[in-house]
Amino acid sequence: MAGAWVDRVRRRRLMLVCHALSCLLLASVPLAWWAGVLSVGHLLVVALGLGVCSVFAMTAYEVLLPTVVGQDDLAEANAKVRGSESSAQVLGPGLGGLLVQVFGPVMGLLADAVSFAACALCLARVTVRETPDTGSRRRGDLLREVWDGLRFTLRDPYFRPISLYLATANLATGALGAIVVVFLVREVGVDAASVGALLSAGGIGGVVGAMLARRVIRAMGSARGLLFGELVAMPFTLMMPLTTSGLGVLFFVASTFMFNAGVTVSNVIIGSFRQSYCPRHLLGRVTASGRFLGYGALPIGAVLAGALATATGLRTGAWVICVAQALCVLALVLSPIRRHRDLPSEPAGVH
Repeated sequence: MAGAWVDRVRRRRLMLVCHALSCLLLASVPLAWWAGVLSVGHLLVVALGLGVCSVFAMTAYEVLLPTVVGQDDLAEANAKVRGSESSAQVLGPGLGGLLVQVFGPVMGLLADAVSFAACALCLARVTVRETPDTGSRRRGDLLREVWDGLRFTLRDPYFRPISLYLATANLATGALGAIVVVFLVREVGVDAASVGALLSAGGIGGVVGAMLARRVIRAMGSARGLLFGELVAMPFTLMMPLTTSGLGVLFFVASTFMFNAGVTVSNVIIGSFRQSYCPRHLLGRVTASGRFLGYGALPIGAVLAGALATATGLRTGAWVICVAQALCVLALVLSPIRRHRDLPSEPAGVH
């Protein structure tokens, strides 16, 4: 339902509210700790609130970006955003560990609260003219609006295979994420300090992929660039289960680096395609529908991975998951996308 609300309201204002609420939620943890009333229930409420704010803020960002930059600059803008996200994935874990080590976990959360306040201050400086859809605010319309976005996603000949790919790939991603740390520690024998460094290698790959995305689009076109990014990324997933101790960890580094580089290229293309192709009044709902189908698969994959690894062992489970992840690209290869150099700029029949 976040998509329907995003299509109705001013997105920058909504993002400011979400960042402010996230700041307050995180700040409530050290305050409760200092007062001696911090509980697990409090932490669960904070986690749920942060998740809800994230859904609204990230959906609003996808809709806001095309009003900040021109359509010709969407790919470059998305590449810069993806690059900054990947950079944060590289630096964030190390910075978090340092903050926890120096100040303790509670003060670390306070620093995270400050980061949301900084986000709000930066966003407040953005000047943009928005045109939210206010024509359908009648009672009972919300669910119909949600269905309109989901129906467009499932019926469109391009969004349908992309959504199928994202759902199946995220199912495997959620599964792998659930066991990868346990795999590295128990099966490979990596110490806890090295796990963070190995996981950061994937973030570096994302930075490289963001830097190359625009060049790939210019050289190959958006449709071929999307397939290229995935076809580069997916075979490297099969290197991850080959990871062993010593120099064998290079299999993991190469796997995560190349996978994240290729997937980042495709994510830049998918995000730019959605923002330029989707009718503007549906963009929030289509974005939220895609996130619902894609991110909704993550926890399902995590549960399945736990059962699989318990039944077959960590390395065998990793093999099954990685093979499944590599096969997900067939949803794109067998779709109409393969027949084009560039993805269309608008649905058929829309002028």
